[in-house]
This record gives sequence, C-alpha cells and structure tokens, in this order.
Amino acid sequence: MEFEKYIRVELLILIPVLYLIGIGLKKSKMPDKFIPLILGISSIILSSFWVIATCDISCAQDIANAFFTAITQGVLTAGASVYANQLYRQTKKEE
Repeated sequence: MEFEKYIRVELLILIPVLYLIGIGLKKSKMPDKFIPLILGISSIILSSFWVIATCDISCAQDIANAFFTAITQGVLTAGASVYANQLYRQTKKEE
C-alpha cells in the first residue's frame, strides 16, 4: 500500500510511536475504550507540532489549512496504528 498518498512521509514515524504508546496504555490498565481516543488526540497534537514547524502561516487561510492538515494527518496516523495493532492481534488468534 502506498501510505504516502494519504499520510505525509515525515509523519509515518508516528505509526510505530503511537503503537508503542498504545502498548504502554494497555499495560497501564487503561480501559480499552479510551485507548483509541487517547491515541487520536496524541496523534493530532504531534501532527500539529509538525505542521506548525513546517508551514509558513501568514493569513487566516493558512491557519485553516494547517488546522485541517494537522487533524487529518493525526486521524490517519492514529487509524493506521490501531489498524496495525488489530492486524497483529487477529493473526495471533486461533479459530
């Protein structure tokens, strides 16, 4: 799959980072229902840092574009991380 069509190449590193954060949350006895939400928020925040660091923001349109980019990239990277986790878990299941 060509992830770079959807997720910026620079942000692909967030997928394994979020995966590891998710493992840590799971071991901390965090209720499972909150883990995807926490990963999503964390990913949006981390994506926001990247967007702010790499964009030239000079007008309201640039702010809106940066906001949209940070949210969509955050959601996509968090989704990819949760998906990777589910692929791993489902392949371990015996049916």
